[in-house]
Amino acid sequence: MLKIGIDPGLSGAIVIMEGNSPIEWHRMPTMKTGSANRVNGAALAAIIRPYLFLDKPIHAYVELVSSMPGQGVASMFSFGHSAGVLQGVLGAFEIPVTMVTPSQWKKRAGLVSQDKDASRVLAIQMWPFWRELDKKGAGQAFADAALIAVHGD
Repeated sequence: MLKIGIDPGLSGAIVIMEGNSPIEWHRMPTMKTGSANRVNGAALAAIIRPYLFLDKPIHAYVELVSSMPGQGVASMFSFGHSAGVLQGVLGAFEIPVTMVTPSQWKKRAGLVSQDKDASRVLAIQMWPFWRELDKKGAGQAFADAALIAVHGD
């Protein structure tokens, strides 16, 4: 079974997993639209498309996030746009999607009440060969996306 873990948003990531092992990972592809950055749906589709022909079931796990108090209108619009592009690409490829709240996957991973870097530390322990996890920003996004896929069931 192939799993796609997605930490949505412009600084997020997409991780393709075979079982619970990461086999491909990317920062969320973005493009400049006017003065704003947006998720690049065509690039996202290009990442996923090759896996459609492997004759293996695919399931996507996407973090379900909502607005936070004090978050600006522009950032919420941007985040909503990102979520819509993700849903559109996955829907067009007819990939089943499970939306997973941060509290759900963090509870299953044993990360409740842990600091933000705890998911990266756990991912390094689970996949010590995965050198991209060493990078603070990118590693955090990859760790979250992979853990969303693993603990999203």
